[in-house]
Amino acid sequence: MADWATPEAIKAAATADDLEMANLLPGQAVKVRFAQTPAVTYPLRPAKPGGSVSYGGLLRLTVAAKGSYRVALDAPAWIDLVGESNAAVDSFAHGHGPACTTVRKMVDFALEPGVYTLEISANASPDGEVMVMRIP
Repeated sequence: MADWATPEAIKAAATADDLEMANLLPGQAVKVRFAQTPAVTYPLRPAKPGGSVSYGGLLRLTVAAKGSYRVALDAPAWIDLVGESNAAVDSFAHGHGPACTTVRKMVDFALEPGVYTLEISANASPDGEVMVMRIP
C-alpha cells in the first residue's frame, strides 16, 4: 500500500457513459471527487445508495490477471462491484484498515480478468481516497 500516501487526483463518473474518464488500475491510489448522490446513475442499484446529502460515483477497474483483489477506502462508504454483464460481484471478506493508517474500510473480491465498475455510495464527503490492490 505504499502508493496510498501519493494518490492521483481523478473525478468519479456520474454515469456509465462517463467511465472512460474515471479509470482505476490495481496498485494505484486515487483521490476521488464524488458527485452528490441524486446526480449519480448507478448501473446496478447499490445495496446502500445513500441519501440526497451523501456522495458517490463510479470508477472503471481493469483487471489483467485472475486473483483476489482488495478495495480500500478512507471512509466507511458503501462499495459494490459490477461485472461486465451488469451483475454484482460478491465479496468474500470485509475489514478495517491497518492501525495508524487512514484506511477505514477494505473489501475483498475474487476477480477474473476483465473490466469492472466500482460503485461507491453513501459517502459523507465529496472527496475520498480509493485503492485497489491484488492480494495473495
